[in-house]
This record gives sequence, structure tokens and C-alpha cells, in this order.
Amino acid sequence: MNIAFPFSFDRTGHVARPDSRRDHIAQMIDQVLFTNPGERVMLPTFGTGLLQYVFAPLSPEAQQGLETQVQASLQEWLGDLIEVQGVDISATASRLDVDIRYAILPGDPPEQRRFSAAVAQ
Repeated sequence: MNIAFPFSFDRTGHVARPDSRRDHIAQMIDQVLFTNPGERVMLPTFGTGLLQYVFAPLSPEAQQGLETQVQASLQEWLGDLIEVQGVDISATASRLDVDIRYAILPGDPPEQRRFSAAVAQ
């Protein structure tokens, strides 16, 4: 049984479930991206640490390293469900955008999703 992320209840009071396999995989990508390594006790390497870069300056070298880290983490934790085809990260003074290109295995057409984190002003 798949559980929706973030955890919630449906109209009947039962634990909410994702509408489709595609939605469930997108929610799992959210979890990998927005979890810091060490945040989960039993999975200390789970996550990307992406959120710490929202408030930090992002040099071209750090940006390339973060793209590699995000791609590797997605491949490690979701490699049996998706094929990561590319990760592009761009940053401005108040926003961090992460574009992920991936295909759901086996053999679905490629998709692209954008995840954004903005600094509150």
C-alpha cells in the first residue's frame, strides 16, 4: 500500500493514497530532494541536503557538485523505479530551481519536473 506524501487523511478519514504510480514516484522524489542526510535515523545517507543551499551562495563549482549529488542520490534511492536523465540547478538571490529529467521504469516516456525553493522576504 502506497501512502501519500506529505502524510494526510482523505475525506473518509483513512490514510491518503497517491492517485497513480506516477504521483507516488513524484512524491518519493520530493522526499529524496527535501530530506537532509542524517535526518532519518535508520537511513543516515538518505536525502540530498538541497535545502541548505537555498540560503548559501552557489558558485559554479558548488552548483555542479550539487547537481551530481542530487542525481546520485536519486539514482541510489529510486534507481529501481526511475532512470535519471539529467539534473539542472539554477540559483538567484532568493530562489533555487531544480529541474529533473527522468523516465519511469520500465520504458515510460521521459518527464521533467521543476522543484523550487524560495527565500521568504
